[in-house]
This record gives sequence, structure tokens and C-alpha cells, in this order.
Amino acid sequence: MSPQEKLALIYENLQEKLKEDIIEDVVLKQQRSLKIYWGTATTGKPHCGYFVPMVKIAHFLRAGCTVKILLADIHGFLDNLKAPIELVKFRAGYYQFIITSVLRSLNVPIDRLQIVFGSSYQLSAEYTMDLFRLSSVVTEHDSKKAGAEVVKQVANPTLSGLIYPLMQTLDEQYLDVDVQFGGVDQRKIFTLAAESLPKINYKERAHLMNSMVPGLSGGKMSASDPDSKIDLLDPPDVVERKLKKAHCAPKEIDGNGLVSFVEYVLLPVNGLKMGGKGTFVVEKRKPEDGEPLVYDDIAALKADYEADRLTPQLLKSGVTKALVDLLRPIQDEYQNSSSWQEISNKGYPLAEVKKKEKKVKNLGTRFPGNKGGVEAKPDGHIEGAQKDQVNLETGAEEAMNNLDIKPKDAS
Repeated sequence: MSPQEKLALIYENLQEKLKEDIIEDVVLKQQRSLKIYWGTATTGKPHCGYFVPMVKIAHFLRAGCTVKILLADIHGFLDNLKAPIELVKFRAGYYQFIITSVLRSLNVPIDRLQIVFGSSYQLSAEYTMDLFRLSSVVTEHDSKKAGAEVVKQVANPTLSGLIYPLMQTLDEQYLDVDVQFGGVDQRKIFTLAAESLPKINYKERAHLMNSMVPGLSGGKMSASDPDSKIDLLDPPDVVERKLKKAHCAPKEIDGNGLVSFVEYVLLPVNGLKMGGKGTFVVEKRKPEDGEPLVYDDIAALKADYEADRLTPQLLKSGVTKALVDLLRPIQDEYQNSSSWQEISNKGYPLAEVKKKEKKVKNLGTRFPGNKGGVEAKPDGHIEGAQKDQVNLETGAEEAMNNLDIKPKDAS
């Protein structure tokens, strides 16, 4: 692969690029392996939106890049306590299992892939001192603005949300990379990093951004919103049920998560597996409806969808079949790995369901089940076959004797 071909593959399907001259200097002039890092906070279970960065990481590896994946366990804790500190290490281990499984399923070489845990260097004295230095040149306003689309926003935020963007900035230096890669929602943090690192005498890095796939209900696909996502370990019946309910307005392309998923996941994944241009196949409901619809170009699919030749029902059916096939090797690996299952249970323990206490109903003395028990009369006395068991008609003397209390005149 020539340097120009490598560069084209690195840039393929990206939404935005910052400081391309840094990348082109390494690939075209120095002709060495471009060093890239992609990070993810280890919070909720990864969903199918993770296929978007995984496809790009596969492109980077095929282009000869050296890729580091940062499992940002400390970040997961800082982001408004999304991951309790006790669960952080288990969730980071779960992420390691599932990310490597996804990459293997895409048939990509991972010999130039390195997985790094944030806690392996972010707790050092040197890193902490640099964090102090960085905090002295970044304002509260700029840090808050940088994390606005990434850090969970709440009415009364903690200081941890301001530390999060600063750490992500420093990670570029401590991971020794040329480029940081992430979703376009990271743009403000990337801009902060580019502006801030030179202020503490570290070099500026380039940044690459992929598009964000809309969630099933519209908006961002989020690990914390179960209705917006499909988990990588969701079984076929769950995948089918969720996709049937997905927002997919007829003839509308903008904000259509299923069209975006075909564009940024299904077509490129098929291309990676086939070693060429990817295809997406939609089977017709009945043989008499004609031949299947086959797409190797997203523009043709979008045109058919806008013309209603590709209906929401057909699109959902095609995506369901393709996604179930895509998830199968990952789920098979999970089922065959007791270690992965164990760390999943520790990192994401099932919430205990509290049993509702059953209240004993007072059905009244005339209820058939009472069988002539007892009945309290208005004057306070008790009647019924079992009145001796509950009768309170005892005199004061008897009560005092039972309590072993003697009258005052007794000596």
C-alpha cells in the first residue's frame, strides 16, 4: 500500500479532520507508522454504535498505523459517577474482552494494537503534577465548555466534570501519539487539547472525528438509554424487537439511525470482510415481489429510500438480518468464555428486585373464612367460639397478679 493509499484509507468516512498537516508529514514525508489513540470511558455496556469507531480502527490498522485503545477507567468514575469505583476495574476488563472480540470479528490484524488502562499511568506523581500545571492555564469556563457534550450534565455538577477534559488532553502526551481519534461529539475537547498542550510545553496533536450514529429513538445513541441502543450481546429476538420499534420515518434521511448504520457500519464492515467494496442486501418479503435490493453505494440506498422504493419495513428487515449475522461471532465468543462471563457479572451485577410485602387484609368477621371466630361488640365485649383466646375482660386484681404487683396496703 502506497503512502497516498494509506492516507486515503485513514481519512475514509470521517466527518472532520483537524491539523491534517501533522498526519501528512508522518505518512508522506517521514513515512513511518502513524501513532493514533482512541479512548472510551468504561461505563455502561458497549452498544452497536461502537462499531463506527471499530471500523475506523480497522482502517487505521490496515493502513499500517500503530493504534492504542485507552480504556479510561478513571474517566468513567469522574463522569458524574457513572461507574462506581468498586466496579470500575471489572467494567474495564469487560470492555477489553468485547473490543478485542469485535476487532477479531472484523478480520483485522491486531499485532499493532495496544490496549492501555488509564489507571496504569494517570495515578503517577508526574501525571498529577502535569494535571496541576494544565489546570493553571485552563479556565473553568473553557473546561466546562469542552466537556459539555461528553460529560453528563446535571443541575449541580461536581468538580470531577472539569477534570475530565484536562485528563483527556494530557493523555495525548502520556500515550505518545500523533493523533487522537474520536466521535464528533469530542470536538470541543480536541480543540481544548490543541490550544492547551503547547502552553505547558508539549506538542500539538492532530485530531480525527467520525460521525455519530443516531439512536433508535432519535438523538444520540447512548449506553445509559436502553431505548436508544442495541447492546452487542443482545440476542436475535431482542435485536428484532428493538429495530421494529426504531424511529424510521418514510422518505426521511436526516436523523435516520438505520440509514446511518448501513452507511457507517454495515457497508464498510462487509467491505472489510470481503476485502473490497461492501454490499448491503435487502430481501423482498415475498418471491413474487421481485429480486432482492443490493446496494454497494450509500447514495443509491438513500435515493431509493427517499423515493420509497426502499420502505422502512424493508430497511428494518435488512438491517435486522445483517446485524444479527454481525453480532453472532461476538456472542459465540462470549458464550464460550467463562472468564468473560464472570467479569461481566462482577462489572454489571443484576439489581436486586425487592419483593413487595403482601399486606394482610382484614376481611371482617362475617367473611366465610372466619368460621365463627370472634366478633367485637359495640360495648367492648367479645363473642364467638374462640373468644377465650382473645378475651380481654380481666379484672385489675387478675392483671396485677399476672404482673406480680401487690396492692399498696400489702406489707
